[in-house]
Amino acid sequence: MTDVLIIGGHGKVGLLATPKLVDHGFSVTSLIRNPDQVTEIESLGATALLKDVTQVTASDWDGILAGFDVIVWTAGNGGRGGPEVTYAVDRDAALAVIDSLERLRDSGTTPRYLNVSYAGARDHTVPETDSFFPYADSKKTVDDRLVATEGLDYVILGPATLTEDPAEGVAPVTADLDRSDAHTARELVADVIVEFAGREDLPGQRTVEFVDGTAPVSEL
Repeated sequence: MTDVLIIGGHGKVGLLATPKLVDHGFSVTSLIRNPDQVTEIESLGATALLKDVTQVTASDWDGILAGFDVIVWTAGNGGRGGPEVTYAVDRDAALAVIDSLERLRDSGTTPRYLNVSYAGARDHTVPETDSFFPYADSKKTVDDRLVATEGLDYVILGPATLTEDPAEGVAPVTADLDRSDAHTARELVADVIVEFAGREDLPGQRTVEFVDGTAPVSEL
């Protein structure tokens, strides 16, 4: 059985992905911060792992990640607590996970890594005066760092503006797409996570940007 760790498992995407992964036969552990969320996580068929991603040490990350076949990063501060908290979660903790994956690679253990980002993160033009900048800056930093790694089996998932709509299918982001009017259902992101978690080989292009469409996720 494939063991999957969802970092940020109580986020909207994590909560959608968990039962889908369980239904597909994966063993799911959900890393969460709040003990009040344990019951909900367990009701979805997952095991709860209580950790604050901003407080996990390097050696602890190594010990945690080494026990899984697939790591899914869906954690995010969501703008709560101001820029400092956003950088601590969306940048620093995410970078710590990549550092740990590199150490595991060097020791002969290579979990697959699915990093949920957003479409266009590495080329963003958000001004520093915008309240969205700390998040955009964090995602760009993390995605750039991941792309610069060697020997990791990873994919960066780049959805467009997220919605609560049901997933009906997928379409890849194209050069002529008007991103200001592009949307991706959170349920679709969850479906893509399940698809890639089950593949032996991840896409060679490493960054997969997608929006709502009509094609099955297996075509990504």
